[in-house]
Amino acid sequence: MKKKLVSVLLAGVMTVGMLAGCGSSKGESTGKSKDYDLTLYSVMTTDPDFDEWLKNVEDATGLNINVIAAPTDSDTRQQKVTTVLSTGDASIDIIEINDEMSASFKNSGWLEGLNDTVMTEDVRSQFAQGYLKNMITDKDGNIVGVPGYTGYLAFWVNQKIMDEVGITEIDTKEDFMKYMKAASGDGRYGYGGSWEKTYAYNEIAQFVNMFGGDYFDWTKAENKEAIQFMKDMVDNNQTPIDQIADKYEQMNPKINDGKYGSFFMWGLGTDYKKAGMLGDDKIHMAMVPDFSGKGERAIFTDSWNYVLNSASKHKEAAIKFLKYMTEEGGMEASYKAFERYPARADIAEKVVPDTDPAKEMYSRYASECNVNGRPMLPQTMEFITDMGTIFQSCMKDEISVDEFCEKAQGLVEKYSK
Repeated sequence: MKKKLVSVLLAGVMTVGMLAGCGSSKGESTGKSKDYDLTLYSVMTTDPDFDEWLKNVEDATGLNINVIAAPTDSDTRQQKVTTVLSTGDASIDIIEINDEMSASFKNSGWLEGLNDTVMTEDVRSQFAQGYLKNMITDKDGNIVGVPGYTGYLAFWVNQKIMDEVGITEIDTKEDFMKYMKAASGDGRYGYGGSWEKTYAYNEIAQFVNMFGGDYFDWTKAENKEAIQFMKDMVDNNQTPIDQIADKYEQMNPKINDGKYGSFFMWGLGTDYKKAGMLGDDKIHMAMVPDFSGKGERAIFTDSWNYVLNSASKHKEAAIKFLKYMTEEGGMEASYKAFERYPARADIAEKVVPDTDPAKEMYSRYASECNVNGRPMLPQTMEFITDMGTIFQSCMKDEISVDEFCEKAQGLVEKYSK
């Protein structure tokens, strides 16, 4: 374990006593957290460049930061963060939380509002407004987090397949349908997805968004049109039904093998780069097609957010840390250490080199698309799992598209209570 990290067990419930302590690389006691200016609960501690990032932050802010390593298992991590926040435990000041936790915690009163201290009007205007509103603004209008990066659910294409079938662009729904037909056949599909029940949510929401629907209103014709479109791709053998078993770990090798002509995927294409398949003439990002016919393009971004525990006793130091995370220095440090693309488009233009293959398309996404956070409800994983289950049933012809929409509306109403 690296300098200043506390090893956290990956099972069991974290106690207040466990959180209060800190350890050296050999597990020896180095004192209580009061020896530090603040304590950070981080998901990035296993990254090989974490120490370098931490030194940058400490040097720039003058803070002495104690770090607790978050568990890698998402369920364990959420359980422990919930325990800390719900009990008013003040031993952790700053916590990194994902969108699922944001949806669960933002209206709990456990997180400090940052409008007047960190995410002031001039600062927050530089972030994706849809994401701020959807994911980290509470019911009273308080922004409760600082996005650590921008990570689009980008549209990707296989240029080799496009060239083979003579398709030069996929700009509209009609272009997309033409490509589906031309690229599919002989074990290859125009579109590939990750439709395992806890993953399908991303693509369901993306297609609903592209058709101009509303994920929280399944009475809308646009929602039904989106699901019917996905079902038609299955029925026409333009996307495989067996991908209902696939998470991204199973999907990416198929992409590298040239099985899919297009797909939606998070991140900067690291898996494709490792396989020698990333490039303008191979697999690359493309602009999201306009399915609505209104000149509107929809895309989601996700992030991990730095949030301030409202029970913190070190808020002045915590605010200094959070301010640095919104600035050029902090975002550049995260980009260099963790390949986290800056959440502020203006800073990305400065610190991301033109040699980064994501820069051009990320810049276009920020300026040409409606950028939003994914639609989530407080009981996030239950909602996601149940939606994925009925989606799979629909794709397998166990229920109709109409029945899916009816059941989906029931789940929205169930988990909105």
